[in-house]
Amino acid sequence: MGRVRVAAFSLSVDGFGAGPDQSLENPLGKRGTELHEWFFKTRTFRTMIGKNDGSTGVDESFASAGNTGFGAFILGRNMFGPVRGEWPDEEWKGWWGDNPPYHRPTFILTHHPRDPIIMEGGTTFYFVTGGIEEAMERAKAAAGDADIKIGGGVSTVRQYLRAGLIDEMHLAISPVILGRGEAIFEGIDLASLGFFVESSVTTEKAMHVMLRKAPRA
Repeated sequence: MGRVRVAAFSLSVDGFGAGPDQSLENPLGKRGTELHEWFFKTRTFRTMIGKNDGSTGVDESFASAGNTGFGAFILGRNMFGPVRGEWPDEEWKGWWGDNPPYHRPTFILTHHPRDPIIMEGGTTFYFVTGGIEEAMERAKAAAGDADIKIGGGVSTVRQYLRAGLIDEMHLAISPVILGRGEAIFEGIDLASLGFFVESSVTTEKAMHVMLRKAPRA
């Protein structure tokens, strides 16, 4: 059975995983894009937007690892789009255009039912109304022996952490102070959940921290 991972998840120095006031114009919240400067120049990101260049150093290694080896993804509704409440129509299909970067079954947490959406490149969005446990069960069935990525946003990661369902995390801590936004670890005791720092490495744009959950005795 694969692992449940948070990977290539960007944070500010003061612990925010997104800026305030998420909107269609600011999908990551105000100043949220500043958290991802380490990612934007990597070959992995440049390939996503149809380019053939990009960096190949440490940041790229983490970017690549954070986007490969997964058999299924779980996202919160905010990660899928800015629409709130009942789905008004079938028009919104995510932030990413016709070919999203997932290429695997992707389960969206929501309170409002919607039929699956089959996209180009192997991504199918499934809308799960039964909570995080149902989404995990369906993701495990879809992923087989491959890993599952909890892709965010902050609220979704927090829910799975509190439920004890995440095995490891790669956090990219950017040299940015947001002051406000979505705080990922507020009220969460990582040590009590069994996490320890396995490794860390610093580049110009981020400190990459690997957290792993210690096996139970």
